[in-house]
Amino acid sequence: MHGRARRNVLILALCQGLYLSAASVQAALSGLVGATLAPTALLATVPYSLITLTTASTTIPASLLMARFGRRAGFVTGALLGGTGGAISTFAIFHQSFIGFCLGNALMGCFQAVAQYYRFAAADAAEPSLRSRAVAWVLAGGVTAAVLGPSVADVSKDLFAPVSFAGAYLAISVLAGLSILLLAFLAIPVPAASETRRGGRPLGEIARQPAFIAALANGVLGYATMTFVMTATPLAAVACGHDSGDAIGIIRWHLVGMFAPSFVTGSLIARWGIVRVLLAGAGLLLACVLVLLSGTALWQFWVALTLLGVGWNFMYVGGTSLLTTTYRPEERAKVQATNEFLTFGVVAFASFSSGGVFGLAGWQAVNYAVLPLLLTAASATLWYATVSRSAPAPATHPRSTS
Repeated sequence: MHGRARRNVLILALCQGLYLSAASVQAALSGLVGATLAPTALLATVPYSLITLTTASTTIPASLLMARFGRRAGFVTGALLGGTGGAISTFAIFHQSFIGFCLGNALMGCFQAVAQYYRFAAADAAEPSLRSRAVAWVLAGGVTAAVLGPSVADVSKDLFAPVSFAGAYLAISVLAGLSILLLAFLAIPVPAASETRRGGRPLGEIARQPAFIAALANGVLGYATMTFVMTATPLAAVACGHDSGDAIGIIRWHLVGMFAPSFVTGSLIARWGIVRVLLAGAGLLLACVLVLLSGTALWQFWVALTLLGVGWNFMYVGGTSLLTTTYRPEERAKVQATNEFLTFGVVAFASFSSGGVFGLAGWQAVNYAVLPLLLTAASATLWYATVSRSAPAPATHPRSTS
């Protein structure tokens, strides 16, 4: 990987760490804050769910914005909206406004929508043989979040005592501001006008490729499984007698599982192939469910949420890497936008329904509900493997510098 690409990957990895540190604060605390502000317990996870709903709604505009004005402009805009969301959430907590807290969380979804393109920006600038590693290295920035995010939440949640959690949301604004400073050094050229005018193949033709279907199934269903279980976990942990500090610790181990494997996931794909890594990811998510169904001791939450993170990592990195083989440079914006829209549309539904399923049917129902998703993702992977064995290897599309 040449010098400029290495620098861009480093910057994107650091920005990934800052964004995910902010996101981990949300993951650990939004359900708890929502429970104190919502008119009914069934609405406790609505603010957090609005993050994924807004993400789904803004992924397509974000991709088109970056295709027109460049990656850096889009990334800075997303971080600015995220910082604004943190400030509004802080204000809402002080004034006990559930609507205001929902609005602040929704703006964080804009930050998330744009941050999801960090990995694509790194992959598109790398040589085809290094794309899996570029994606994994950017996601490895999340290891910072595993340490920084929960620590920020724990230290800042009582900053404005007796008003709990307000300081943690102000810290989100600070993290977003640091991202903006780093992005000033990102060197990815604005796409050439000739490239943005070429539409490439119809989206339907691209979407019929077995590789696209398998990539989408793993990305969407793996993310939905992770979100569905993770969103309800802090509520379940507290309901089982653990405190908010324990819930933050559980999320810390989850983040370690999500991003620490990124240092080796790209190498595992290069050595063992995408299919084996994707199937291993689905197997690890199944193991997470089995551990959670076996009991509610603190160590079981730690082990299960770590497995949840590792399984998600394998499916997410593998799915992203596979997706990059399905489009040409001029098709990049619409394919990436479609993938992100479908991913976070389903994830939004998973997040919204998680709190309701937990409230109405209990913790075990949350875990049983994800089993069909894992089966579907594994089936799509096996189908792709079968088809690809009997067909010529797809041509590698030329790398674009945009």
